[in-house]
Amino acid sequence: MIVPRLVSRRSAVRSLFALSVTAFTGGALGRIASAGSTAPPPLVDPVLFDELYAGRRIQGLRGAAGGPIVLVDGLPLHLMRCADGGWVTPVDHYEICPTPLAATRAAVDALGPSRPSRLAAAHGAHAYDRSAPPSPSASDRGPGARTGGSPRGVHA
Repeated sequence: MIVPRLVSRRSAVRSLFALSVTAFTGGALGRIASAGSTAPPPLVDPVLFDELYAGRRIQGLRGAAGGPIVLVDGLPLHLMRCADGGWVTPVDHYEICPTPLAATRAAVDALGPSRPSRLAAAHGAHAYDRSAPPSPSASDRGPGARTGGSPRGVHA
């Protein structure tokens, strides 16, 4: 007569552990496999945007040199790249933003209801309108004379 041998406690615990690991691994792998396509998400250019924010139309374009060109209600807004990779604007130059869009939104928030100057994108030189009539103090120096300052900006 064959006497059935009883399973040891250690063997039973090992079998239950192996069974539970197999069951949970299979369930997790099943969810991963059925998650959908394996195609990578489309790349989005952080410079390109066109939206209405706080009642203003803000647009981000890529310039000829690859840098961003930002317009607020059709008027240019200068963006500056920081050493840490962030972006700042002359309107809100204390807040470093991670993207050009975030910097533009911060500038719009700082502007409030006022409009940016049409010369706001000038950087590194005095911006003046050559088509505007010269000021009375400059008229004695000749037509179109500049009213002061260095063309290279302020130097201390």
